[in-house]
Amino acid sequence: MNDAELEPLLFDAESDRVERKESLSDAGKIRQAICAFANDMPDHQTAGVLFIGAKDDGSGAHLPITDELLRRLADMRSDGNILPLPSMTVGKRTIRGCEMAVVIVQPAYAPPVRYNGRIWIRVGPRRATASAEEERRLNEKRRSGDLPFDLHPVRAASIHDLNDILFQRDYLTAAVSPDILEQNQRTLEQQLTSVRFVSVEEPHYPTVVGLLAVGKSPADFVPGAYVQFLRIDGTGLADPIINQKELHGPILDLLRVLDEVLKANISTATDITSGPVELRHPDYPIVALQQLTRNAIMHRDYQTTNAPVRITWFKDRIEIQNPGGPFGQVTPQNFGTPGITDYRNYYLAEAMKTFGFVQRFGVGISLARKALQDNDNPELGFDVQGNHVLVTVRSRS
Repeated sequence: MNDAELEPLLFDAESDRVERKESLSDAGKIRQAICAFANDMPDHQTAGVLFIGAKDDGSGAHLPITDELLRRLADMRSDGNILPLPSMTVGKRTIRGCEMAVVIVQPAYAPPVRYNGRIWIRVGPRRATASAEEERRLNEKRRSGDLPFDLHPVRAASIHDLNDILFQRDYLTAAVSPDILEQNQRTLEQQLTSVRFVSVEEPHYPTVVGLLAVGKSPADFVPGAYVQFLRIDGTGLADPIINQKELHGPILDLLRVLDEVLKANISTATDITSGPVELRHPDYPIVALQQLTRNAIMHRDYQTTNAPVRITWFKDRIEIQNPGGPFGQVTPQNFGTPGITDYRNYYLAEAMKTFGFVQRFGVGISLARKALQDNDNPELGFDVQGNHVLVTVRSRS
C-alpha cells in the first residue's frame, strides 16, 4: 500500500481495518490487533493496518521510528505467540510530515489465527475474542481457495485414525487458553476442526497435519512421515552397520524418541588435566542435533516423495538428509542466511511450536551453529539441491 492509500485509512475513525498506537508500550495489544486483522472477521478480503506513532485522531505522536522499533514489530510475526504465522509487512512511512511505523496485515489463508491461545477479531472499531459461533464462521472461510498441502484432507483416513487422548491431553491444552477451554462445550469434531486437524466439510476427514501431529500411525497415510537412523562403524556407507532404526509415530512421540536416540549415540570425553575442574566435551552438542533434525522434519517435502528423513551417523560426522529442497524465498544461494526463512509445511510448523519443539521460528540453524561453535566443532556443511538438502555435522576434534 502506498502513502496515498494509507492516508485516508489513518484518519478514518470508523474503519474496522485500522488501529492506531502512540507507542510500543503495550506489545500485547499490538499482537492482538495483528491477530484480529489476520482473522478478517468482517471478510474485507484486504489488509488491515496498524499505525504505530499515531494518536487516535490520526495526528502524529512524535515517536522516534528507529531500526530497533521496526525490528521489534517485525519479530512479532515469528516469535511464536501468534499462530499460524501472520502474513505482514513492517515499514517506516511519513504521512503529512509525521513519521510512523506501519504494519500491514493480510487476511490469513486458513483462519482462525490465535494469539496465546485466543482468537482475536475486529468488532467494529474494537477488538474482542471470538465466540463459538464466530469461530465456526472463521472455520467456514477455509472452504474456498487452494489449500496448502498440509491442510489437504486425507480421504483414505477417518477421524478414528487420530489419537483423541493425545490431542485433548497434550495438544489442545497447549494450543488454546485454559479459560477458553473451560467456557466452551465444543465437540471433539469441532475442536479438531478449529485447529485444522480435520476438514471443515462433512464428513470430517483428517488433514495431513492432523495425521502428522496426532495420528495413530501417520506413515500409513503419509508414507514418508518417519525418520531412518543408521549408525556406521566407519566413514563410508560400505562400512559395517552398528545400529539402525526406523522411528515412527505422531510428531510428539517421534521427536521424543529421536531425542533419546541422539543422546544415546553422543560420546562425551572427560578432561581432568586442563584445570582443577573436570571438563566434559561431547563429540556433538545435543542442541545442534535437535535443531537440525527438527528443521529437517518440519521443512521436508511430504507431498511428492515417500523418502524419509535420513540420519546417518559415521565415525567422523553426521549427515542429515531432508527430502525437500529450498522453498519460497529460500534458495540454494541464500540457504542458512539468518532472517531468510519460509515454510513449505506452515501448519506442521505451528503444531511443532505448540508441542514445544520449536521455541521461535527461523532461528534453528543459527542456534545449531552457535552450539557447535561453543563446543569447538567445525562449521556446518550444506549441500543444497533442488529436491533435497544434506547437512553435514562434523565431530569435535
